[in-house]
Amino acid sequence: MFEKVLIANRGEIALRILRACREMGIQAVAVHSSADADAMHVRLADESICIGPALAADSYLNSSAILSAATIAHVDAIHPGYGFLSENADFATMVEEHNFVFIGPSPDHIRLMGDKIAAKKAVKDAGIPVVPGSDGAVEDAEQARAIAGDIGYPVIIKATAGGGGRGMQVVRDDAGIQEAFNLARAEAKAAFSSDEVYIEKYLEAPRHIEVQVLADLHGNVVHLGERDCSLQRRHQKLVEEAPSPALNQKERQSIGDRVVNAVKILGYRNVGTVEFLFEDGEFYFIEMNTRLQVEHPVTEMICGLDLVREMIRIAAGAPLGITQSDITFTGHAIECRINAENPDTFQPSPGVIGLYHAPGGLGVRVDSGLYSGYSVPPHYDSMIAKLIVHGANRNECLMRLRRALGEYVIDGIDTVIPLHQRLMNEPDFVNGDYDIHWLEKFVGKGPKKETSP
Repeated sequence: MFEKVLIANRGEIALRILRACREMGIQAVAVHSSADADAMHVRLADESICIGPALAADSYLNSSAILSAATIAHVDAIHPGYGFLSENADFATMVEEHNFVFIGPSPDHIRLMGDKIAAKKAVKDAGIPVVPGSDGAVEDAEQARAIAGDIGYPVIIKATAGGGGRGMQVVRDDAGIQEAFNLARAEAKAAFSSDEVYIEKYLEAPRHIEVQVLADLHGNVVHLGERDCSLQRRHQKLVEEAPSPALNQKERQSIGDRVVNAVKILGYRNVGTVEFLFEDGEFYFIEMNTRLQVEHPVTEMICGLDLVREMIRIAAGAPLGITQSDITFTGHAIECRINAENPDTFQPSPGVIGLYHAPGGLGVRVDSGLYSGYSVPPHYDSMIAKLIVHGANRNECLMRLRRALGEYVIDGIDTVIPLHQRLMNEPDFVNGDYDIHWLEKFVGKGPKKETSP
């Protein structure tokens, strides 16, 4: 097992990895920008090293600075967390070339799944269903129009190297193809330095379902059930739950088995998440995330496994200590992402935390590095905490989550806690009757106005 691990990230995920290392008897080295000198993970780490100024490009995305820190600290391995360099195949290669262990998938698999066209072909060949569309990149609007005619409108044009909703354009008829194609290519070029795009059938009201997998270096693979991540705004998830209220047991087992089989065929290792759109009883592959997911805690809550611990064990060469038949799912879990944003306008709200009180009690978990007096910097993603609640069933989980949200106090800045309180009482969500477009419509209505008696 490793003696010392460097955590190449910040915020709640850095603290999450640090805690797993501490429980395994592994020393944790924190790297940080100048803006994060007082961050909780820096305070609690065995060692900390400043790797640059506030801007992520000069610190958390600076491969050379991170590798220099790893060399200075004499670490055995590097855990990238999520975001930043976690799905950067070149960084993973550099880590291995410098004789450190990259705690995650192989560079080859990161590179493969980072190319949406190559990933789609690879999983299709491995037996995973995909959305009808082009077999490769689309060269021009005329080719896009011909493919759209074959698969039927509406269609969506996507960046090959896409993510986060950038480089995507929905088209509903022939007249809109040229403009959408040009816009998608321009957005893709600006965001990913590549203007390559492809085209797929656009599903009108799907759920976003993802399957969590673990794979060791010895050919053993298990899935840890599915998560429903359909509550999204601008392709960014806000609420996740496990299991999905939309699936029955037959559907859940079928997709889990197919994913395990595909991951074995691909020879994949460590954690991964295979994401699908689900509509009318059918699953369609979107992408595979070759890293730990933000929403991994809901899986941990229902299956009782520590995913970060498993990542570290696998990277160290240990075999999975479980088989599929050993995994049982208990109860229901929901995660609310707590962002430092205005709950109505979604304007970012950095600043100094005043009074801070995290909820607690049975089945309540808070992943956060916040504390009273901490200054939330304006330089990074606005997510500052995750509230995860577990219950014996979905109804108990919702009741507990309402209580926990009512207890959560973050003073001094705006957060989306009031929006989550609205969501947890909305009939559609309570009934599990929502799709990936539902939240956009809900927030468009705005909060209900109180009327004078």
